[in-house]
Amino acid sequence: MLGAVFKMKFKVKLSKINTGKPSLIINPKDCEKVGLHPKDVAYIIASGSKKTCATVIVSDNIEEGYIELTEHVKRALKISELPEFVEVLPAGPSASLPLIKAKLYGKKLTRHEIKTIVKEIVERRLGDAEISMLCAALMVNGMDLEEVRNLSLSIAELGEIIEWPFGPIYDVHSIGGVPGNKTALLTVPIVASFGVKIPKTSSRAITSPAGTADVMETLAPVALKPEEIVEIVTKVNAVLAWGGSLNLAPADDIIIEVERVLSVDPEPILLASIMSKKIAMGINKLLIDMPTGTEAKIEKIEDAETLATRFIELGKLLEIQTKVAITYGGQPIGRNVGPALEAYEALETLMKGKGSGSLVHKATSLAGIILEEAGIAPHGQGKAFAMEALKSGKAYEKMKEIISAQGGDPNIKPEDLPIGDYREIFTSQTSGYVTYISNRAIASIARVAGAPADKGAGVRLYVKAGENVKPGDPLFEIYAESEEKLSEALIVARRNWPIRVEGMLLKTLG
Repeated sequence: MLGAVFKMKFKVKLSKINTGKPSLIINPKDCEKVGLHPKDVAYIIASGSKKTCATVIVSDNIEEGYIELTEHVKRALKISELPEFVEVLPAGPSASLPLIKAKLYGKKLTRHEIKTIVKEIVERRLGDAEISMLCAALMVNGMDLEEVRNLSLSIAELGEIIEWPFGPIYDVHSIGGVPGNKTALLTVPIVASFGVKIPKTSSRAITSPAGTADVMETLAPVALKPEEIVEIVTKVNAVLAWGGSLNLAPADDIIIEVERVLSVDPEPILLASIMSKKIAMGINKLLIDMPTGTEAKIEKIEDAETLATRFIELGKLLEIQTKVAITYGGQPIGRNVGPALEAYEALETLMKGKGSGSLVHKATSLAGIILEEAGIAPHGQGKAFAMEALKSGKAYEKMKEIISAQGGDPNIKPEDLPIGDYREIFTSQTSGYVTYISNRAIASIARVAGAPADKGAGVRLYVKAGENVKPGDPLFEIYAESEEKLSEALIVARRNWPIRVEGMLLKTLG
């Protein structure tokens, strides 16, 4: 039987414990008085109107009449200092949980039902378990296009939306899934060097060793405010920022936290995650990079075409003109994987006007599509325009402007970047051709080595598919910021050897 439910006022302390989410720590007797139980969700009300939810943790170490709140609660309340007192009351039954269960059994959700779920995610009314159930429901049953449209709009509307004093506003977005995909660090400055407005925001890495925000953060701050984004784009035409700091589509960032742990990315959330951020950023014209190939997020070309059609149709419903470029994703892009290593490669390529073929050709191809769409390059000439901007140093000068505008050092050199000091090179044991490089194995090795949290961790490839090697030639090198993480990465590399070398003679019989 449930006890009585009360709203009580408590004195507040900031907890030194990092639970990874909004939490309140309370004395058992006070917990009983309020009508709460361990792991319940409670409302925290500060200054009369600011309200958020927190998970209840019970501890005898907390004095009666006091509660401790984690830093996450302070952030959720959007306050710099905790007030002297807050009110606490039980959040009560979740309105979303029956809806999520219904989706698990295949029910189509209405706009109002979807917005109810998203609202409770933003309020932190739903915990990781409930969001995991939502991910499972969408993995099993998916959503039709109308539901995805409503999910995209709900996620965008429950956060801030940037309005631009000019237009059109372009963006290029990769669905990810291929390690080393630092192409935005080339594509964005190339496009911006022609006067096109291209504010690029991205998430942190979900299942990969580095997201665009993780890579750019080694060159300049990426946690920018909406007004700073507008100011920077007005000044230099582009920005490379982390979307999580902008309160744009905050539900998406919370869902991503759960997806990262589960290593899943259900298609409806993939679609809504990308499109909600574009709505919030005020994007008019969007190019989606969809890597496809063995061990990419999408392995079959027909599946890529189906998903591309979904993006294009969803774009029409949301009034965002959308194009999709299906790109080769059968091996890592470029030769470096991991935040600082990828920034090193991107910066070096911009400075020299040349670099790894897969990186240069992909970046200039994507930039070329936008330049043609913007009416700057004639049809079929976009890539040539983009390549000239790269070779001439025009793109590098624009990248220096972007870095400076975001508060970084525009004169930073690749060798200034913090690459891990603990390293190990693996060499070929035989002669032949590189016939296969495993995306999953490279990503796994880089993550175990510490990426993306350790900016200097990752993997450098000395070979790519199709290249000839001899015994003793270097194949790849692992970088880590500690001896322990390097040791762990070495074990993973030996168990899941990432590079296959084969000769012309495959087998002898008889």
